Formats: sequence, structure tokens, C-alpha cells
Amino acid sequence: MSDLLLLTGALEPAAEILPSLGLLLHTVRVAAPEVPALADAPPADAILVDARRDLAQARSLCLLLRTASLDAPVLAVVTEGGLAAVTAEWGADDVILHTAGPAEVEARLRLAIGRKASLAPAAPDEIRSGDLAIDEATYTARLRARALDLTFKEFELLKFLAQHPGRVFTRAHLLQEVWGYDYFGGTRTVDVHVRRLRAKLGTEHEALIGTVRNVGYRFVPAKGGDEGRVPRASRPEDLDTGATEANGLAPDEPARPQPDRAPKNRAPQETKPREASAAPADRR
Repeated sequence: MSDLLLLTGALEPAAEILPSLGLLLHTVRVAAPEVPALADAPPADAILVDARRDLAQARSLCLLLRTASLDAPVLAVVTEGGLAAVTAEWGADDVILHTAGPAEVEARLRLAIGRKASLAPAAPDEIRSGDLAIDEATYTARLRARALDLTFKEFELLKFLAQHPGRVFTRAHLLQEVWGYDYFGGTRTVDVHVRRLRAKLGTEHEALIGTVRNVGYRFVPAKGGDEGRVPRASRPEDLDTGATEANGLAPDEPARPQPDRAPKNRAPQETKPREASAAPADRR
């Protein structure tokens, strides 16, 4: 869920300017189409400019927003006929048809916000992981353009975990590093602060703090790049190695045909009845 700022001079609600917004979970605030209105508005993840009717005014507003060096992307809401007038000179990050469906609006917002966050330069004392930015100099943490309201210990715990991505820390270790050796409270304090941190990160980002059962916690960096090694048993090329190794062969050596040890069906031999021996001749 993102915080959106819609700049429009129309007296219509946001759900009529861009109907798909009424079907999404984003928070939408409406303000006058003037740059000074941004000074009184709280930070937003994305700015929507109503360009359905007055294209010239919308173009000027987009250019002013671009020169203001805002951290949020600017998206122009246009009609199908207005698409022909939109150019790169507008300075908008993207355009959205006012009749676009919820899935398209959600995708365009997600991509625009993600691109803007990835292009933002990191400060020297800033830890960045995906949409999360932790500024050690000002003791602030942000998700995209939204500042997180963290207590001092919550910030210290998040910062310490983010400084060691992927490493697992026990509760006792975290208690010593964040609360200090002179803290006499129990390790339950760590669980309480982790639960509060996850609640403030929100359901979309709560997985940044992972739990290792019966051990402790770790910081799970945003996905990207190498996803880790695939276990040997799950590799397609190794599925038949058990049979070859059982035969004393290397995994890449073709299996030798095994001799057929089953008894062969031989034709039964004819047995002739033994003839009675002739009686000895009478020598008398």
C-alpha cells in the first residue's frame, strides 16, 4: 500500500478521476494543482497529475514538479486522446489512462516507485536494501518516501540487523549489542521490539526481519541476483547419480550393462528309460 498525492483542479473525488483507485488499497490525498500545495502535503510515494482536460496546465505542472527535485515519481492521468500530446518534454515518469484497470494502475505505480527508489543516490551514512533506507546520521528510516516512526531502540535494532544482512543473531547477542551489557532485562524484550518493528514495516516488508526457529533473528535483504545454490539432490542432472554410483561408476560415466544372472531356460533333455540288461548267456 502506497501514499498517493493527486493534483487536480476538478471538484470530483479521486475515484471518479481515476476509477481504479477506488478498487485499490492505496491512500489517496487530493490537493490543488500548484507546487506550493506540496509544502503543506505530507510526503507521498507517487504524485498523480490530472491531465484529462487542460493539457497545457498539466504539462507546466509536470515540469515544475521535475525541477523541484522531488523523491516521488510523477504520473500524468490522461484520456486516450491526450496520449498524442504527451512527450518526454513533460518530465513525467509515466502516463496512466483514466480508464485503465486496477491491475494496470497497480503495475505502473509499482514500477514507477521502484525505478525512482533505485535511482536515488545513497548517502555516505545510509544503509539501503530495496525500498528500505536507514540514515545513521539523522537516525531516520524510510520505506520509499515514507518515514518510519521508530523509537531509538527500534532504530538501533533495525540498523544493527541491516548492517549484517543474512547473519543470524541470538536474542542474547542482540540484547548485548543494542541494549548494552549493563541491561538486566530478559531476552523477551528483543521479541517485543521485533514484533513492533514488523508492524511498522507493514505486511509488504515485514519479511525483512526473518526468524530462525530456536536461534534468533536475521535481516533478509531484498531479493535480487544469486538466489543461492540449488541442493545437489534437486539438480536435474543429478537425479540418476544414485544408480550409477551404486554400480561403482562416476556420475558422468555411462552405466555398463549388467550381465544377466537369471538362470536361462534350457530345453528339457529327453530322458530315455534304461533298458533292462540282457540276461547273461548260459555258459553251460
